[in-house]
Amino acid sequence: MWCDKYTMIILNLFQRGIYYFCGMEQVVWDPLRKKNVALTPEEKVRQWFIGVLRDQVKVPVHMMMSEVSMKYGRKPFRADILVYGRDTSPLMVVECKREDVTLDREVLEQALKYNMVLGVKFIAITNGQRTFGFRSTGDPEKPFEQVREFPDWETMQE
Repeated sequence: MWCDKYTMIILNLFQRGIYYFCGMEQVVWDPLRKKNVALTPEEKVRQWFIGVLRDQVKVPVHMMMSEVSMKYGRKPFRADILVYGRDTSPLMVVECKREDVTLDREVLEQALKYNMVLGVKFIAITNGQRTFGFRSTGDPEKPFEQVREFPDWETMQE
């Protein structure tokens, strides 16, 4: 996405959650992809949750990626946010939905499919209004349990 030099200077001064127009399209700076992206309703939720992970869970920005492609068999998937541990293995996967999407079993099953490829310790699903978190139990009968809040990034790795 291209914007004039003046717009880019303004953007570089206000990269934290500032939405602006580039031509006729509203865009936002994605600190993980390091580029402007179209501000869709889902992108708004994704950028909000990146801020939650960075500011509250204390995940270093360089240990997160957004829009991560993967395959399960031949079927391609794309995780909204992936958090990595110090050892660079996947630690948490996040599925983001627009604010008007109900977080139901189907949304959780989507995140669980990602986990079949990734083998993460934590899963989050969010629509910006509600967020549900889950932690791996290591028990094949009940592989995940719901958590009220996520521990900080350092503690997640224990």
